[in-house]
Amino acid sequence: MEKLRRNIFINAPRERVWDVMLADDTYRDWTSAFSPGSYYKGDWSEGSKILFLGPGPDGSGEGGMVSRIRENRLHEFISVEHLGIVQDGVEDTESAAAKAWSPAFENYTFADSGGGTELTIEMDIQAEQKEHFDKLWADALSRLKTLAER
Repeated sequence: MEKLRRNIFINAPRERVWDVMLADDTYRDWTSAFSPGSYYKGDWSEGSKILFLGPGPDGSGEGGMVSRIRENRLHEFISVEHLGIVQDGVEDTESAAAKAWSPAFENYTFADSGGGTELTIEMDIQAEQKEHFDKLWADALSRLKTLAER
C-alpha cells in the first residue's frame, strides 16, 4: 500500500468544513465525485461501524466498504479504518478480495489556516489505483470547498 495525500484551503472555519463534510446531504453531494449515489449508513462517532455505499459497478445492487471510525477528535481529526467490502448488499471482511486491501486507513485533518481551514486527506491506496484516486480526490475536494464556502 502507498499513501495518497491531498490538501486544500477552504475559506470557512473548521467547524463548518467538518459539518459540511460529514452531514448526510452534503456528504452525498461532494462524494458523488467518486460515484454518483454515494452515501453512508452509520455514524461518525469513535468506534462506530459505518458503511460507505452506492450503486454497484453495473448500476444494480449495492456496493461499497465496511469500515469503522478508528478516531474522532471533533473539528480536528477523523480516522476511518476500512475493513472490507460490500457487494450486492452483503458485507464481506473475509474473502481474498476484501483482505487484499484491508485494513486501509483514510484520515482527515482540519487545521486553522489564514482565517480558514487547511483540510488534509491521507489514505492508504494500492499503487495501481493511486493516480485514478488522486484525480477523483481533486474533484471531490473542489466540490467540498464550494459547499463549505457558500
